Amino acid sequence: MYTISLIFDMKIIIAGAGDVGFHLAKLLSYESQDTYIVDLDGERLNYINNHLDVITKKGDATSINLLKEIGISSTDLLLAVTESQNTNFTIAVVGKALGVKKTIARIKNPEFLSSDIVDFKDFGVDFMISPEELAAQEIKQLLHQSSFNDTVTFENGLFNVMGTTLGYKSPILDLTVKEAKEKFNMVDFITIAIKREGMAQTIIPRGDTRYKMNDQVYFSVPNYSVEKLYPICGKEHIEIKNVMILGGSSIGKKTARNLCKENFKVKLIEKRREKALTLAEDLRSTLVINGDGRDLELLEEENIRDMDAFIAVTGDSETNIMSCLVAKSKGVKKTVALVENMDYINISQTIGIDTLINKKLIAASNIFRHIRKGEILALANLHNVDAEVFEFEVQENAKVTEKPIKDLRFPREAVFGGVIRNGKALMSFGDMQIQAGDYVIVFCLPEAITTVEDLFN
Repeated sequence: MYTISLIFDMKIIIAGAGDVGFHLAKLLSYESQDTYIVDLDGERLNYINNHLDVITKKGDATSINLLKEIGISSTDLLLAVTESQNTNFTIAVVGKALGVKKTIARIKNPEFLSSDIVDFKDFGVDFMISPEELAAQEIKQLLHQSSFNDTVTFENGLFNVMGTTLGYKSPILDLTVKEAKEKFNMVDFITIAIKREGMAQTIIPRGDTRYKMNDQVYFSVPNYSVEKLYPICGKEHIEIKNVMILGGSSIGKKTARNLCKENFKVKLIEKRREKALTLAEDLRSTLVINGDGRDLELLEEENIRDMDAFIAVTGDSETNIMSCLVAKSKGVKKTVALVENMDYINISQTIGIDTLINKKLIAASNIFRHIRKGEILALANLHNVDAEVFEFEVQENAKVTEKPIKDLRFPREAVFGGVIRNGKALMSFGDMQIQAGDYVIVFCLPEAITTVEDLFN
């Protein structure tokens, strides 16, 4: 993996103050990095000035004079994340020519990611990221763990972070975390986070934290315990075979292709006739239907009641949300809606949709893992919480190896999710001593990131 270690403070320039740029700036502001954000939209920059501790600059990030003015030659990292792929390429190329050390560009064309014909580093683009591609991968993963509404895997599934909303069938309801562990001591799991209805703050659970109805709970689970976790959550393993996708966007197309490769039966509904015909040509294994997915009659005709999953990825968030609610009312077990507005992300557990995803949030988290301190192997964002899950590779003489976990003065805003040692998944309880060479999973609220990273340095 392409990573950049942060030993000293980095100077970072973000070109683009949209959702991706804002979220990146927000994450970096917790780090006290020397961060500049450049955009032509003064209103967006004013909003950022009022909410984040970063330096804003109004102007065109493709301008040589502007980049020189804000010190591009002494900059460690240039993130080009505007809405325009061509603009991002231009910014990266110009920035590299002016002396920036590393460049990352947000792109839309997935061909660029897999091309072995063109080496984009030759032009000054060190790394590329496609929000659409990442969103399609995320959807596929969600369907594989269908009873959970969020899932992140580490080391090819040796450890998994899995999120679900607790219903009345869950036997851990009204128990404390400690009581649940004692009652189900044959199952290895760690509760790493709880998002409670009506509470903005994510709860980092302690032994006396009590599980409540409709809590969105995140568990860290080794691979051998995944199946045993279902009954604890009051869930059954749902077999997903038949999938309906609403929207022939690049995410819809990529999702259909990914799923067909894994032998899902896929129907894709696209409103625009010409687009539908093109998709039918490209996606030979997908049944493409030209029609309006908001039309209940059409959905009934296409046997929506027989679908195991419904994925709504049109360009309209409200259409995606409403169509998923309709699918739920028709008995579809798993629903995923793409939303543009980040404010929607936290409402999925209250409105009845299994998972709301935001491609920009996924992209920002993916970019962010390239600019972490310490030896970070992976970083993931959980859908309903403003926090991150890290995987650290523990180095010789790291502070975290000096004492057992219980004596480490680990911040209250963070929790160990498990350890992978010599290819084996181990539970990270208080008496464990972390060793050099371990891979350690940590769930962390933003305010504790710097402290946690320091322990792994």
